[in-house]
This record gives sequence, structure tokens and C-alpha cells, in this order.
Amino acid sequence: MTGAGEGAPGTTRGASLLVAEDDEASRIALARSLERFGYRVLEAADGEAALRLFQTTEVDLVVLDVAMPRMDGFAVLSRLRQTSEVPVIMLTGRAEEVDRVVGLELGADDYVVKPYSLRELVARVRARLRRRPVEAPPQRTGDGNEPLVYGDVSIDLRAREVAVAGERVDLTAREYELLAFLARHPRRVFSREELLEQVWGTRFQDPATVTEHVRRVRTKVEGRPPQRRLVTTLRGMGYRFDP
Repeated sequence: MTGAGEGAPGTTRGASLLVAEDDEASRIALARSLERFGYRVLEAADGEAALRLFQTTEVDLVVLDVAMPRMDGFAVLSRLRQTSEVPVIMLTGRAEEVDRVVGLELGADDYVVKPYSLRELVARVRARLRRRPVEAPPQRTGDGNEPLVYGDVSIDLRAREVAVAGERVDLTAREYELLAFLARHPRRVFSREELLEQVWGTRFQDPATVTEHVRRVRTKVEGRPPQRRLVTTLRGMGYRFDP
């Protein structure tokens, strides 16, 4: 890890963070750096301790190491996603693509490979905590949350559920948010960077994250092979929802 420097003006302060890392020196260094930016930091040395802290304390963001004793980071993330959409930044000592894909599949919001820069990690934490609400679409009637229906695809904005031909589709929270955002802005092109900012709340994350989520949404909603085409790729430009 490289140094984070001193706290900067404009930092989001007062948020509670959970840092789960089994290496004591790394955990303490990261916790102290985050505390200098005004955060309250809870520390866990293994996966089971991380879950206990999360279940008994209000936490705004989790920094979660993959390789931990008793319960690894992937197992912890899977348990968290059963009940919470809290932002999770994964830490790993391995740069293999498979680790990143598994983390994203389970619902991680960001992925940082060790050795990492404390300054960059703090910037990613701040970006996640500053996340802005997704832009609301122009209201048509009522409260603007009527189900969106496109052929046999229905998106229930109140229940946050998607159905195809009457059958509920099992989407992760991020997959749902991506599809709902695009569906609320039909025929408008969004670059991967714009989608990162609007749906993930940050531009620091790898744009490949968007590509992977679009692929999974297509597989689940459009079918394999595709029986319908809703999300169109425009090379060099981005993605568009075409009802």
C-alpha cells in the first residue's frame, strides 16, 4: 500500500465503514487512513466477525478482503446480499479475471487489487458514499412508478421486480438498477462511463463492469439464444434501450 496523505476538504464525513481484512498490519493501516478522513471505522479480522459486526451495527460501506479465515470474502458478500444493498468494495491479492467476475456476480460494487494506493482506495470509498440518486424519468401519470411493459417484459418499479412472459426473473440489485435506468430512458444512448456514474454512482470503476452486467441482463431477460432484443450495443458509443 502507498500512503493516503492528509484528509482533504469536502470529504464525506461521519459515515460508518466496516473493514474486513485478516492481515493485521494492512487492516490497521487502512483503518487509520480512513479515520483521518473523518470516517468511523469498524474492524474485523475474519469473515464471521465481519458478519457479526454488520448484523449488529449500522454500516454505510464495507471494504471486504477476499482471502479471510473462517469465511472468505465471497461467502460474506453472498450473505450480505441476501438482506442488504450496502456498497461493498472487494480487496484481493490476485488479479485474475475470474475473481473479479465472481465478485461482480455476487454483487460487489468495486474491486481493488493489492498492493493498492490508500489515496485511490479512499477516493473510491468517497465516490461510493457520494452516490447520487438515479435521475428520475419524466412523469407520465400518477407518481411515475407505473410498471414499464415492453411486449412480454414487465418492470415493476415499486416492487423492483422484472418478469418475462409472466415469470419473475432473478436479477441482482445492480442488474435491476441498470435495466430499470435504461428502460426509463428509452432510445437514449448512454456510454459506459455515464452508466457507471448514474447506476453505480462512480466513474472510478472499471468500465468492463458495465459490459459484464449488460451481458448478464441480456442473458436473463432476452434469453439464450435471444428471443427479444431490448438493450442494443452501439460500438464506440454505448448502450440503448430499444422497446
